[in-house]
Amino acid sequence: MGKKRILYVCQEIKPYLVESDMASLCRALSQGMQERGNEIRTFMPRYGCINEYRNQLHEVIRLSGMNLIIDDNDHQLIIKVASIPSARVQIYFIDNDDCFARKAALTDADGKPFDDNDERAIFFARGVLETVKKLRWQPDIVHCHGWFSSFVPIYLRHVFADDPIFKNVKIVVSLYDDAFEGELNPQMRKKIENEGVKDKKLDFLDHPSYQNLMKLVIDYADGIVVETTNLDPIIAQHLAQSNKNVLPYVEKESAQYLDNYENFYDQLL
Repeated sequence: MGKKRILYVCQEIKPYLVESDMASLCRALSQGMQERGNEIRTFMPRYGCINEYRNQLHEVIRLSGMNLIIDDNDHQLIIKVASIPSARVQIYFIDNDDCFARKAALTDADGKPFDDNDERAIFFARGVLETVKKLRWQPDIVHCHGWFSSFVPIYLRHVFADDPIFKNVKIVVSLYDDAFEGELNPQMRKKIENEGVKDKKLDFLDHPSYQNLMKLVIDYADGIVVETTNLDPIIAQHLAQSNKNVLPYVEKESAQYLDNYENFYDQLL
Protein backbone atom coordinates (compact mmCIF):
# COMPACT_ATOMS: atom_id res chain seq x y z
CA MET A 1 0.00 0.00 0.00
CA GLY A 2 1.10 3.59 -0.60
CA LYS A 3 1.33 6.51 1.78
CA LYS A 4 -0.67 6.13 5.00
CA ARG A 5 -1.90 8.64 7.55
CA ILE A 6 -0.90 7.39 11.00
CA LEU A 7 -1.95 8.95 14.29
CA TYR A 8 0.28 7.97 17.22
CA VAL A 9 -1.24 8.48 20.68
CA CYS A 10 1.54 8.00 23.21
CA GLN A 11 1.79 7.88 26.96
CA GLU A 12 5.41 9.00 26.69
CA ILE A 13 7.97 9.92 24.03
CA LYS A 14 11.73 10.31 24.11
CA PRO A 15 13.26 12.85 24.86
CA TYR A 16 10.48 14.47 26.90
CA LEU A 17 10.42 11.90 29.72
CA VAL A 18 12.96 9.56 31.30
CA GLU A 19 13.96 7.08 28.63
CA SER A 20 11.95 3.84 28.48
CA ASP A 21 11.22 1.20 25.85
CA MET A 22 7.86 2.85 25.18
CA ALA A 23 9.29 6.37 24.91
CA SER A 24 12.05 5.21 22.55
CA LEU A 25 9.68 3.21 20.35
CA CYS A 26 7.17 6.06 20.02
CA ARG A 27 9.93 8.34 18.81
CA ALA A 28 11.37 5.69 16.47
CA LEU A 29 7.99 4.87 14.93
CA SER A 30 7.04 8.52 14.43
CA GLN A 31 10.36 9.32 12.81
CA GLY A 32 10.73 6.06 10.88
CA MET A 33 7.24 6.05 9.40
CA GLN A 34 7.53 9.70 8.41
CA GLU A 35 10.87 9.07 6.71
CA ARG A 36 9.17 6.27 4.73
CA GLY A 37 6.80 8.82 3.21
CA ASN A 38 3.81 8.38 5.51
CA GLU A 39 1.91 11.29 7.03
CA ILE A 40 2.30 11.33 10.81
CA ARG A 41 0.65 13.12 13.72
CA THR A 42 1.94 12.26 17.21
CA PHE A 43 0.36 13.25 20.54
CA MET A 44 1.37 12.90 24.19
CA PRO A 45 0.31 14.57 27.47
CA ARG A 46 2.14 17.74 28.52
CA TYR A 47 3.11 16.46 31.96
CA GLY A 48 4.23 19.15 34.40
CA CYS A 49 7.68 17.57 34.64
CA ILE A 50 8.40 18.46 30.99
CA ASN A 51 10.55 21.58 30.75
CA GLU A 52 8.75 23.77 28.23
CA TYR A 53 11.60 26.23 27.80
CA ARG A 54 14.32 23.64 27.25
CA ASN A 55 12.15 21.60 24.87
CA GLN A 56 10.81 24.72 23.10
CA LEU A 57 7.11 23.98 23.50
CA HIS A 58 4.74 26.69 22.34
CA GLU A 59 0.97 26.98 22.32
CA VAL A 60 -1.04 26.69 19.11
CA ILE A 61 -3.72 29.31 19.69
CA ARG A 62 -5.95 28.23 16.80
CA LEU A 63 -6.23 24.72 18.26
CA SER A 64 -6.58 25.70 21.91
CA GLY A 65 -9.51 27.03 23.93
CA MET A 66 -12.14 24.29 23.70
CA ASN A 67 -13.73 23.33 27.01
CA LEU A 68 -14.17 19.62 27.70
CA ILE A 69 -16.66 18.61 30.39
CA ILE A 70 -15.80 15.37 32.17
CA ASP A 71 -17.94 14.23 35.11
CA ASP A 72 -19.38 17.77 35.41
CA ASN A 73 -15.88 19.25 35.61
CA ASP A 74 -15.01 21.84 32.97
CA HIS A 75 -11.43 21.60 31.65
CA GLN A 76 -9.91 23.94 29.06
CA LEU A 77 -8.00 22.19 26.29
CA ILE A 78 -4.61 23.70 25.52
CA ILE A 79 -2.53 22.43 22.59
CA LYS A 80 1.22 22.90 22.42
CA VAL A 81 3.77 21.71 19.90
CA ALA A 82 7.47 21.04 19.76
CA SER A 83 9.87 19.44 17.31
CA ILE A 84 12.21 16.63 18.26
CA PRO A 85 15.75 17.87 17.56
CA SER A 86 17.40 16.18 14.57
CA ALA A 87 14.29 14.10 13.83
CA ARG A 88 12.11 16.62 11.96
CA VAL A 89 9.13 15.20 13.83
CA GLN A 90 6.53 17.49 15.38
CA ILE A 91 4.88 16.42 18.63
CA TYR A 92 1.49 17.73 19.78
CA PHE A 93 1.01 18.05 23.54
CA ILE A 94 -2.36 17.91 25.30
CA ASP A 95 -2.31 20.33 28.23
CA ASN A 96 -4.59 21.55 31.00
CA ASP A 97 -3.67 22.96 34.40
CA ASP A 98 -6.06 20.72 36.35
CA CYS A 99 -4.75 17.56 34.69
CA PHE A 100 -1.10 18.20 33.97
CA ALA A 101 0.31 21.13 35.97
CA ARG A 102 1.66 18.85 38.73
CA LYS A 103 5.40 18.18 38.47
CA ALA A 104 5.04 14.46 37.77
CA ALA A 105 3.63 12.12 35.11
CA LEU A 106 1.35 9.37 36.46
CA THR A 107 2.54 8.84 40.05
CA ASP A 108 3.45 11.01 43.02
CA ALA A 109 6.85 11.21 44.73
CA ASP A 110 6.11 7.97 46.59
CA GLY A 111 5.23 6.09 43.40
CA LYS A 112 1.49 6.11 44.15
CA PRO A 113 -0.81 6.63 41.13
CA PHE A 114 -2.75 9.90 41.20
CA ASP A 115 -6.38 9.48 42.28
CA ASP A 116 -7.64 11.33 39.20
CA ASN A 117 -5.62 9.39 36.61
CA ASP A 118 -8.86 8.11 35.08
CA GLU A 119 -10.16 11.63 34.46
CA ARG A 120 -6.76 12.76 33.19
CA ALA A 121 -6.70 9.86 30.71
CA ILE A 122 -10.26 10.61 29.55
CA PHE A 123 -9.31 14.27 29.02
CA PHE A 124 -6.22 13.21 27.08
CA ALA A 125 -8.23 10.92 24.78
CA ARG A 126 -10.94 13.51 24.16
CA GLY A 127 -8.32 16.21 23.63
CA VAL A 128 -6.43 14.20 21.02
CA LEU A 129 -9.53 13.32 19.00
CA GLU A 130 -11.04 16.81 19.17
CA THR A 131 -7.73 18.29 18.01
CA VAL A 132 -7.44 15.89 15.08
CA LYS A 133 -10.96 16.95 14.07
CA LYS A 134 -9.89 20.61 14.23
CA LEU A 135 -6.90 19.79 12.03
CA ARG A 136 -9.33 18.23 9.52
CA TRP A 137 -6.83 15.42 9.12
CA GLN A 138 -8.26 11.96 8.49
CA PRO A 139 -6.06 9.13 9.79
CA ASP A 140 -6.02 5.62 8.33
CA ILE A 141 -4.46 4.14 11.47
CA VAL A 142 -4.67 5.21 15.12
CA HIS A 143 -1.89 3.49 17.09
CA CYS A 144 -2.14 3.75 20.89
CA HIS A 145 0.82 3.26 23.23
CA GLY A 146 0.54 2.87 27.00
CA TRP A 147 -2.46 2.34 29.28
CA PHE A 148 -2.96 6.12 29.52
CA SER A 149 -4.12 6.09 25.88
CA SER A 150 -6.67 3.32 26.55
CA PHE A 151 -9.72 5.56 26.29
CA VAL A 152 -8.97 6.50 22.69
CA PRO A 153 -10.31 3.19 21.26
CA ILE A 154 -13.46 3.47 23.42
CA TYR A 155 -14.21 6.96 22.14
CA LEU A 156 -13.42 6.05 18.54
CA ARG A 157 -15.87 3.13 18.65
CA HIS A 158 -18.66 5.16 20.24
CA VAL A 159 -18.53 8.95 20.68
CA PHE A 160 -16.67 9.57 17.39
CA ALA A 161 -17.90 6.50 15.50
CA ASP A 162 -20.00 8.43 12.97
CA ASP A 163 -17.59 11.32 12.51
CA PRO A 164 -16.33 11.37 8.89
CA ILE A 165 -12.77 12.00 10.14
CA PHE A 166 -12.68 8.67 12.00
CA LYS A 167 -15.35 6.58 10.29
CA ASN A 168 -13.02 4.14 8.53
CA VAL A 169 -10.05 4.26 10.88
CA LYS A 170 -8.27 1.11 12.05
CA ILE A 171 -7.23 0.96 15.70
CA VAL A 172 -3.90 -0.57 16.73
CA VAL A 173 -2.98 -1.02 20.40
CA SER A 174 0.52 -1.80 21.65
CA LEU A 175 0.73 -3.85 24.85
CA TYR A 176 3.58 -3.13 27.25
CA ASP A 177 4.65 -4.15 30.72
CA ASP A 178 3.33 -0.86 32.16
CA ALA A 179 0.84 -1.97 34.83
CA PHE A 180 -0.33 0.42 37.54
CA GLU A 181 -1.07 -0.66 41.10
CA GLY A 182 -4.59 -1.25 42.36
CA GLU A 183 -7.57 0.09 40.43
CA LEU A 184 -8.57 3.38 38.86
CA ASN A 185 -11.46 5.44 40.22
CA PRO A 186 -14.51 3.19 40.75
CA GLN A 187 -16.70 5.88 39.13
CA MET A 188 -14.77 5.62 35.87
CA ARG A 189 -17.46 3.58 34.10
CA LYS A 190 -20.10 6.14 35.03
CA LYS A 191 -17.94 8.98 33.70
CA ILE A 192 -17.64 7.23 30.33
CA GLU A 193 -21.33 6.31 30.20
CA ASN A 194 -22.15 9.97 30.82
CA GLU A 195 -20.47 10.64 27.47
CA GLY A 196 -23.15 8.50 25.82
CA VAL A 197 -21.18 5.23 25.74
CA LYS A 198 -23.44 2.25 26.36
CA ASP A 199 -21.75 -1.09 25.82
CA LYS A 200 -21.69 -4.44 27.58
CA LYS A 201 -17.90 -4.41 27.19
CA LEU A 202 -17.77 -1.67 29.85
CA ASP A 203 -18.49 -4.41 32.40
CA PHE A 204 -14.70 -4.74 32.54
CA LEU A 205 -14.64 -1.32 34.21
CA ASP A 206 -16.75 -2.42 37.16
CA HIS A 207 -13.32 -3.32 38.56
CA PRO A 208 -11.00 -0.94 36.69
CA SER A 209 -7.71 -2.75 37.16
CA TYR A 210 -4.88 -2.64 34.64
CA GLN A 211 -5.74 -6.15 33.46
CA ASN A 212 -9.41 -5.31 32.88
CA LEU A 213 -8.55 -2.07 31.09
CA MET A 214 -6.24 -3.95 28.72
CA LYS A 215 -8.91 -6.60 28.09
CA LEU A 216 -11.30 -3.81 27.13
CA VAL A 217 -8.94 -2.12 24.67
CA ILE A 218 -8.04 -5.46 23.10
CA ASP A 219 -11.75 -5.99 22.39
CA TYR A 220 -12.03 -2.55 20.74
CA ALA A 221 -8.85 -2.81 18.65
CA ASP A 222 -8.44 -4.07 15.08
CA GLY A 223 -4.85 -5.08 15.68
CA ILE A 224 -2.59 -5.70 18.68
CA VAL A 225 1.20 -5.33 18.88
CA VAL A 226 3.00 -7.13 21.70
CA GLU A 227 5.87 -4.88 22.84
CA THR A 228 7.19 -6.94 25.75
CA THR A 229 8.46 -10.42 26.53
CA ASN A 230 6.85 -10.04 29.95
CA LEU A 231 3.18 -9.69 29.00
CA ASP A 232 0.80 -10.26 31.91
CA PRO A 233 -0.42 -13.90 31.59
CA ILE A 234 -4.09 -12.95 32.14
CA ILE A 235 -3.87 -10.34 29.39
CA ALA A 236 -2.01 -12.80 27.15
CA GLN A 237 -4.79 -15.36 27.65
CA HIS A 238 -7.48 -12.81 26.76
CA LEU A 239 -5.51 -11.82 23.67
CA ALA A 240 -5.18 -15.46 22.58
CA GLN A 241 -8.95 -15.89 22.83
CA SER A 242 -9.76 -12.64 21.04
CA ASN A 243 -9.04 -13.71 17.43
CA LYS A 244 -7.49 -10.29 16.81
CA ASN A 245 -4.73 -9.61 14.30
CA VAL A 246 -1.52 -9.76 16.34
CA LEU A 247 2.03 -8.62 15.63
CA PRO A 248 4.18 -10.67 18.03
CA TYR A 249 7.12 -9.25 19.93
CA VAL A 250 10.07 -8.32 17.72
CA GLU A 251 13.50 -7.20 18.90
CA LYS A 252 13.82 -3.50 18.10
CA GLU A 253 17.47 -4.00 17.17
CA SER A 254 16.29 -5.99 14.15
CA ALA A 255 16.89 -4.19 10.86
CA GLN A 256 13.42 -5.21 9.68
CA TYR A 257 11.40 -4.10 12.68
CA LEU A 258 9.95 -1.02 10.95
CA ASP A 259 8.99 -3.23 8.01
CA ASN A 260 7.02 -5.39 10.42
CA TYR A 261 4.97 -2.43 11.65
CA GLU A 262 4.33 -1.07 8.17
CA ASN A 263 3.30 -4.49 6.84
CA PHE A 264 0.99 -4.92 9.84
CA TYR A 265 -0.68 -1.58 9.12
CA ASP A 266 -1.11 -2.54 5.46
CA GLN A 267 -2.61 -5.88 6.48
CA LEU A 268 -5.30 -4.10 8.54
CA LEU A 269 -6.11 -1.67 5.74
